[in-house]
Amino acid sequence: MRIQALPIQLINQIAAGEVVERPSSIVKELLENCFDAGATQIQIDIEQGGIRLIKVGDNGCGIVKEDLPLALSRHATSKIFSLQDLECVSSMGFRGEALPSISSVARLSLISRTVKAECAWKVSADGSEKDFDPQPDPHPAGTTIEVRDLFYNTPARRKFLKTEKTEFSHIENLLKKMALSRFDVGFVLNHNHREIMNLKPAESVQQQEKRIASICSTAFIESSVTIDFEASGMRLSGWVGLPTYSRSQPDMQFFYVNARLIKDRLVSHAIKQAYRDVLFHGRHPVFVLYLNLDPTLVDVNAHPAKLEVRFREGRTVHDFLFKALHRSLADVRPGQQENIVNTEVFTPISTNDSNNTSVANLKPSRLATTPPPVQTSLPMQVAEEIKAYTALYPQAINEIDTHNNSATESLPGMPPLGYAIAHLHSIFILSETEKGIVLVDAHAAHERVSYERLKQQYHQGAVPTQPLLLPIKIQVSSAEADLAEQQHQIFFSLGFEINRSGPETIVLRSTPALLKKEDVDTLIKDILADIVSHGMSNRLLERCNEILATMACHGAVRAKRKLTVAEMNVLLRDMEKTERAGQCNHGRPTWVELSTSDLDKFFLRGQ
Repeated sequence: MRIQALPIQLINQIAAGEVVERPSSIVKELLENCFDAGATQIQIDIEQGGIRLIKVGDNGCGIVKEDLPLALSRHATSKIFSLQDLECVSSMGFRGEALPSISSVARLSLISRTVKAECAWKVSADGSEKDFDPQPDPHPAGTTIEVRDLFYNTPARRKFLKTEKTEFSHIENLLKKMALSRFDVGFVLNHNHREIMNLKPAESVQQQEKRIASICSTAFIESSVTIDFEASGMRLSGWVGLPTYSRSQPDMQFFYVNARLIKDRLVSHAIKQAYRDVLFHGRHPVFVLYLNLDPTLVDVNAHPAKLEVRFREGRTVHDFLFKALHRSLADVRPGQQENIVNTEVFTPISTNDSNNTSVANLKPSRLATTPPPVQTSLPMQVAEEIKAYTALYPQAINEIDTHNNSATESLPGMPPLGYAIAHLHSIFILSETEKGIVLVDAHAAHERVSYERLKQQYHQGAVPTQPLLLPIKIQVSSAEADLAEQQHQIFFSLGFEINRSGPETIVLRSTPALLKKEDVDTLIKDILADIVSHGMSNRLLERCNEILATMACHGAVRAKRKLTVAEMNVLLRDMEKTERAGQCNHGRPTWVELSTSDLDKFFLRGQ
């Protein structure tokens, strides 16, 4: 057949296949238009899960009468005018495809009025981009778009829609995500003439946290730390859940780039690395994070639905995110946070998140503005630690031993974790604090203290290497061989001596001494694959940390070994100056606190 131009309506219907997947896709496009119009109040009315009606109204700047036909035409926009504008997009929408695509698969009407106009004007569209006939309307300043009978003219696509309840749940979840991106905008959501959500504009931090609590639960706010980190022209702010507050699914992770909700593998990898060795196995972190950077450094035109972005300096962004989160989580110490046991039920972490609970409900903490104290290098044996501690605090040790646990109140400046009272069942340390009592898992806590010291000792010096008696030949792809040759110095700094001996062959002549019993052949291949995929690799660091963690676990005090009061206080003081002391190397909590008010509840005091 001869080549022929497609009808405009068919072109728009094809485009709708990329833009309009389900009713929530339409809501997303319309909300982004509201944001770009400068709206401060948006109302969304839904009927039958959005299949019958989607109505979105705002109080934004509006559209002049003459531009209404263009608003419903393909590739017509007020947001970009040149290639330079496309490389520096700061608006949510910019292609001009959404409205004509939507109108080609549904009955669409657009009513809009600018502040200076005498009245609003209304137009209807069917995707053909013709026969526009604006009619006057008493609509207030702003814009309202009605989308009725979705997929009425494409019944095959309508069959793929789910039930009314399912489709509306997608809309509700989307609105929650969008509401977290714009605290200055108020949102009202109605379904079948019943109000489901009403969010007021949130200007102050307290109001913002209230909105987050209404969407992510109060437990998240109480179990998170705020973050505000800036470097290299980038800023990361928001809220990150502490490792003890986690989920069995990654369903409460919200990440925004220049106020745009995105999902990105590079971002996910950086966050996952930041939570390594503090998150319980199989659990996922919870966060609401905002990354702001120069629009020229991020390409938002990488996905039809604009859900994915492409960073021009991916390695820089990855390192920035990792360092910001890693440092923020490490800086949370006893005294800056409280681990408070749920007084109703105290259960271990479960894979069932139906009640959205975790091991401990943690009150919010503010990050320290000063660098954390540098730990001194002490041997990991408890007995030797006691000698060092006694030399530093002889009076405190003597008073505790002399008065046999009753002198805690007489000691000035009680530390955050208090002073030890007893070793319960030869497992848990019971400590009295100014606010109540603390229970510490002695083995888990000492494991973390020892692990952090071993990491510090290992990474402060040059990596000890072990020459191989017989060099190992490793078969790789030509691209990986090129990479190994180019990154020779990086591998050497990590303790590997690698030379290229053929187009697809590299030779390993030495390895880090810590990995002398490891399968370095596979490790090298995995590192090269990571560098090809992410531009960097943390596999070597992770493997070394795993070995150090095992060493710390074997060297930590064992359960059923009775500790003296002095030994217990040594451990408490070390916990207070150790990074990530709230979790052991496996992500389990190391301590919890019961306040005096919690204790009063147990015994119905004051009731």
